Amino acid sequence: MEDNKGDTSVVFENWVNEFSDALYSWALYKTSSKETAEDLVQDTFVSAFHNIDSFKRQSQPKTWLFSILNNKIIDYYRKNAKIKKHEFKLSEKAGFQLSDNLFNETNGWKTREIAPIWDQEEELLDNPEFNGVMAACIDNLPEKWKTAITSKYLTDKKAKEICQDLGITVSNYWQIVHRAKLLLKECLETNWV
Repeated sequence: MEDNKGDTSVVFENWVNEFSDALYSWALYKTSSKETAEDLVQDTFVSAFHNIDSFKRQSQPKTWLFSILNNKIIDYYRKNAKIKKHEFKLSEKAGFQLSDNLFNETNGWKTREIAPIWDQEEELLDNPEFNGVMAACIDNLPEKWKTAITSKYLTDKKAKEICQDLGITVSNYWQIVHRAKLLLKECLETNWV
């Protein structure tokens, strides 16, 4: 990009100063984790620094950096999405495992009785203790599942946009949402008494 390495370092330092906050905000929005967002932004700048000679100024530096960051985010979700169908263990705290006891002999979902906690007269979402348990249950979902649920129900994103964010098909998305809701239901029934 520059003939003089000193000039390249100055340019790169200016980019770090100018674009760090925007990149971090985007990464935090996409991952909901401060630590993960910080790591992804750091990885973005490291990758950009090592490949700065490939930046041909055909786009703005911010666009180029966001492109690198978006690829890092996709890689992050791909790496964390390796969950086997029947071996997912929510957590020791939640004490729930997605296992064969949810499926019948034909691999369909077993029908289950509605637990009494859903018959309460008070509005559960107005109860701070319930909201704490719900937040803990959501936090214990796999990253991709958590992102799908929070994007759908908390940020009201459309399915198509969520699928693009996660790099998944629409049918995979609906399967993830369905299974995540089942895990949340089990977790709440186990931990909210």
